Order: sequence, then C-alpha cells, then structure tokens
Amino acid sequence: MPFYLKEADVLPRVAGLSSVLIVPCRFCPAASMAVREKKPYIQLFRHFLRTEAYESFIRDLRGRLRDEGIEAVVFDSKLPHKFLPCMWTTGRRRELAKRAAEFDGVVVLGCDAAGEVVRTAMESADCRVIQGMDVEGIMSVVPTLRFPFNISLTMQGLTPVEMQEPRAFVA
Repeated sequence: MPFYLKEADVLPRVAGLSSVLIVPCRFCPAASMAVREKKPYIQLFRHFLRTEAYESFIRDLRGRLRDEGIEAVVFDSKLPHKFLPCMWTTGRRRELAKRAAEFDGVVVLGCDAAGEVVRTAMESADCRVIQGMDVEGIMSVVPTLRFPFNISLTMQGLTPVEMQEPRAFVA
C-alpha cells in the first residue's frame, strides 16, 4: 500500500539557498500524482518505469526554483533498484552524501521515511534537508492494465496516518 502524498510549498522552505539537490522517490509520490490526476502510473512503452504526471511535477518544480534564482538538480538514476530511498544501499546513501555536499539544501520528494534516510545520510554534510511532500495517509489502490501495457491506479480508500515521535530501532 503506497502512502498518499501531497506536494508541499517548498519555496518558503528554500528561501536563502542558492542551490538544491532534488531527491525523488519514484513510488509513493508517483502513485499519488497518478491517482490524483487520473493519469497512468506506468506507460511501459512510452515512459518505461517513470510516471509522466510525477516527472512533469519534478520539471515544474525545477523551473519554479530556477525562477527564484535557485539552481536545482535532480539526484537521479535509470536503475529501478535506486528508485526508492527507503530501500537504498549504504553505497547509494554515500553517493547522495557526496553529491549533496555540493549544494546548500536537499529537497526530498517522498514520505517521512525517505526524508529520514536522507537526513541520516547527510549527518556529516552542512546541508539543509527540506521535506517536499506531506503524508496524507495510506492509499488502498486497485491497479488496472490497459493495452499496450499501461497501468493505472484507482484509489479505493485512504487510511489517515497519525504522525508519532520517531523511535529508535532496538534489535
């Protein structure tokens, strides 16, 4: 079940910065935008594993940041196993920390878990981490397949999520 996320107004949150690295999760935010805009989640032969509604949002966000005089670069990969920050390897987290050191801030487009992964990866860097999306709840979705391998999602329900204080993991 994916989180249902809504984009936050990041412009006030990046005020005073001259550059940001945008770190997108390609699962929950993409599913949320596809559901909200009633667009396909995946159009395999057109956009492969990218969701056009979400890619358009990222392009628009970069444009808005540039209009404010803020350099905006996307921390991206074409490899699907690097699409989900909450499941990144230690190596990918090190890549992020090294790349983010070149920027004043990092805008995380994902849930709070993605934001926490980025924050912990950035502990040694002098870089502000900005949450670019807000969790509204957990979606119950029904996928539908249409020719030629287009997958759409229909939300059947939304379970609200109460935010709690983070707890340390105890093994």
